[in-house]
Amino acid sequence: MSTLRQFWRHYRRTSGARHELLALALSLGLGVVVMPALVWIMGSWKLGPYANGGPLALWRDFIVALFHGSVPYWLVALGPYFGLWLLRAARIAVHR
Repeated sequence: MSTLRQFWRHYRRTSGARHELLALALSLGLGVVVMPALVWIMGSWKLGPYANGGPLALWRDFIVALFHGSVPYWLVALGPYFGLWLLRAARIAVHR
């Protein structure tokens, strides 16, 4: 837990390109780990079991599609970063 606090303090102290690269890395990590899990949960709830196996099979297929450069998969992986930009824009709009 202290490592997470240290990372958050380091993130808040940085600015400029370094801050943005940390935000991109964190968002991309969430997009590659958390987003496929959410897709699997919602898909298995609404559509039934995944045809190729369980959640790890979906994650493997997701990573393979990323390495092949599939645009929809990259949009899912970058979704948290796009969400961060939307939150930033909303915060700016509220403060004005």
